[in-house]
Order: sequence, then structure tokens, then C-alpha cells
Amino acid sequence: MTAQDLPQAAAASAPAARQGWLDRLKAGLRKTGSGIATVFTGTRIDEDLYEELEAALLMADTGVKATEHLLKDLRRRVKEAKVTDPAAVKGLLADAIADLLAPLQKTLVIGEHKPTVIMVAGVNGAGKTTSIGKLTRHMANEGASVLLAAADTFRAAAREQLAVWADRNTVEIITQQGGDPAAVSFDAVTAGKARGKDVVLVDTAGRLPTQLHLMEELRKIKRTIAKAGNDGDRSPAGPPQEGTAPSGGSVQREAGSVRAPMPHEVLLVIDGNTGQNALSQVKAFDDALSLTGLVITKLDGTAKGGVICAIAMERPVPVYFVGVGEKLEDLETFDAREFAQALLN
Repeated sequence: MTAQDLPQAAAASAPAARQGWLDRLKAGLRKTGSGIATVFTGTRIDEDLYEELEAALLMADTGVKATEHLLKDLRRRVKEAKVTDPAAVKGLLADAIADLLAPLQKTLVIGEHKPTVIMVAGVNGAGKTTSIGKLTRHMANEGASVLLAAADTFRAAAREQLAVWADRNTVEIITQQGGDPAAVSFDAVTAGKARGKDVVLVDTAGRLPTQLHLMEELRKIKRTIAKAGNDGDRSPAGPPQEGTAPSGGSVQREAGSVRAPMPHEVLLVIDGNTGQNALSQVKAFDDALSLTGLVITKLDGTAKGGVICAIAMERPVPVYFVGVGEKLEDLETFDAREFAQALLN
């Protein structure tokens, strides 16, 4: 089963759960999509429609490059389909957005390496620690054993918040008060290997990409994690483990057999409310850490959800999860077509 097939397979096995998520996604994207959808309420397909659509996409923080791409693609689709009804153009725009976002759709894989080490970064307030708690629940629900590393050592509230999530999910946590974040990360990876954990999730301190000394600290944490992994043996081979995740397929589990540099995943949590600033964050953190995936939160509180199109156009880092609320079930796997259709619903 490919990464792209997993969300559809999970939807087939749990249609009610996925439909519930789609309803929440549509509701969450209403602020972003309403301005775009109103463009198609007229009776003619003309230059005025395209100009209004351009303005609506830019207001949704789709970005200049992605907006130009989508308008060019949409004009082509309208011409080829010989569409005359503006309402039908909305469907073609959904197709264009889905195709633009398709390269971002990827499933988070765990079990290929044991432990799978996931480093999580993000600015303060993006929902990073809460997202880690939700990811932990997804993995624990599948039977994966998770170890949390509280490498945000200078903010007591962060350690306490992560400890609450560890308690809720009945998983172990490695923490120090006022310790060195890299040392905590090293200890966690070492403990994860020794205890046979499936996943080690490393929470890091929130910081702005302009805080260069703090960005260097993140690079140090990543180097230290790699060092902790270098002294381990090759993960034991075993029979393949077929796994599908509940309610949308959060992760795909595979048998561990290949040793690879740690961390295996470097995720950035970004706040959908920040619009084009989110794209700037992706670029800065990707330059510093070579990101492998994104978690986009708080899309229900913004009219700037179009920024995901800008990310696809200018820095196409895979999007593993999107969030539209505070509840556990409000963080789900990203599906390009679902997102496009929900946006224009």
C-alpha cells in the first residue's frame, strides 16, 4: 500500500469517522473559502470573474505565484471543458487546487526504523506541544510505544503540558528542569533504543526564525540526535506489519530493518492564522533543519488557509496533518482533494 493510497483505504474502512472529519474540515475552512466561493455566484464567465477570483485568492493568502498558477490552470480547464456556467468553474478550481496540493500529500511512516525519531519544531503559540500530544494519541491508538522528550527545558509550562499529555496517553517521558535541550534529546533517544520504543518524539523550544542563536540550538539538537543514533546497532529485521490508523490513517507502520540517520522526521508545526508568515517560517526552518513534514494547525480560526497553496508552489514540504480545532479528533491526515473540496464547499 502506497502512502498516497492510505487515506483512501482508511476512509473505506471507517467512512463514518472520515465523513465526520470532512464535515469539521468544511466548517473549519469556511472563513477562508467563503470569500472565494462568492465569486462564482454570478451569471457570466468573463474577465471580471477572473479578476474577482484573483483578489479573493490573494486575500486568502494564496500568494502571488500560486494565484497566477491557479488562474492560468483554471483558464485552460475552462477552455478545454467548454464550461459556460460560473458554478461549474468552482468545481474546476477545486480540481486545480487539488492538483497543486497533491505533491504535499504524504503519510507519516513509523516502524521502518526502531525507534522512529521525530523532532518537532515551531514558533511559540503555533500549537506545537498540543500537536505532539495528539500525534502521540494517534500512534498509541495503533499500538505503537511512544517515548516523549521534553527538550523545551527552559519553559516550565511546556514541560508540564507535555507531562500531562504523557499521562493521558500512558506513555513515558524524559525531562529535566533547566537542563540542556540537546542532552535531554540524547538521553531520550538512548532510552528509546534501550527500552525498545517504536517512536521517540522530541519537543523543542518555540522560537522565531529570526532568533539566529536559538535556531543554532535547534541544529545542535538535531546533530546530537544523530550522534545518539550513530552508536546503535542496526534495527532488527522482522515480518512486515500491516497497519492502518483509525479515523483517517495517521501513520503507516512498517517493520524496522534499515538503519538511517536520526532524526528520521523533522516536523514543523505552523499556525494557519499567520498566513504568508507561515510560508516564511517554512522556508527558514527548512533551510536550517531540512524539514520532512508539516503540521498546520488552527485553520478554523483564519481566513488565510490559502497559504497551503503558497507552500505547495514555493516550498513544497509534505503536509502530514492539518488541524481545525482543539479536540483530539480535530487533527487529521492531510488529503489534497478533500482539502480543495472543503475549501470551496
